[in-house]
Amino acid sequence: MRTVSFPDGTRVSALGQGTWAMGERGADRRAEADALRLGLDLGLKLIDTAEMYADGGAEEVVAEAVDGRRDEAFIVSKVYPHNASRRGVVAAAERSLKRLRTDRIDLYLLHWRGGVPLEETVAGFEDLRESGKILRWGVSNFDTDDLEELFGFPTGRACATDQVLYNPEARGIEFDLLPWCAARGIPVMAYSPLGQAGRMLRNAALRTVAERHGATPAQVALAWVLRQPGVIAIPKAATAAHVRENAAAAALALTAEDLTTIDQAFPPPSRKRPLAMI
Repeated sequence: MRTVSFPDGTRVSALGQGTWAMGERGADRRAEADALRLGLDLGLKLIDTAEMYADGGAEEVVAEAVDGRRDEAFIVSKVYPHNASRRGVVAAAERSLKRLRTDRIDLYLLHWRGGVPLEETVAGFEDLRESGKILRWGVSNFDTDDLEELFGFPTGRACATDQVLYNPEARGIEFDLLPWCAARGIPVMAYSPLGQAGRMLRNAALRTVAERHGATPAQVALAWVLRQPGVIAIPKAATAAHVRENAAAAALALTAEDLTTIDQAFPPPSRKRPLAMI
């Protein structure tokens, strides 16, 4: 499994696990936790969640998944913007810690920018880091101008990552955001790397490339995201079969011909585009 390094030198698997929409149905929680545990077995050590997902239910699924295996997992969670005041972010993190049944969050992110001044959120993150409740912090859905502002703060350069939408359909970040982060040694976390509702995976180009390799379109889409150095993909998988399919994508090497085929269907950006978000 290829790894990606955070600015402090901590390395994680380039392919992780997402939990968006997990924890919404009590009847599904055991299967979802089982899927996350299988992912840990297969080397997908990073698990991404958020207080927003199922109103904390996804964090509870993660807690069940890592029970007895906490030190194997790298847990990422996210705070709502309206909870991101200096005191509010501390309270939100403590609620997440309780749901996760752990004493620390490996990486804690601002889910998106809201009305709270960014410098105040950063101060709260630093309070949490100094207390050991989080080990590092970052942001999500930040464009380059947001990151420039962040890096202008005295402690803003402690930002460990930017989590953004990235897949063949949404590749605007290749124009400026990816190079900006790469130049500063900041990994990018790609959410929804498989697109939404399976629409992208029905594209003829992805199917053609998949046939060349005896793979699935989903595996091709993941391999395409992972081709970028310094990028971590966090697809969600709630079944054992889906987890195994995702994990196998880490070994898929796309050729120049494959990349050309995908570029023809999903052209790379030639100018700055607004940051895509879901």
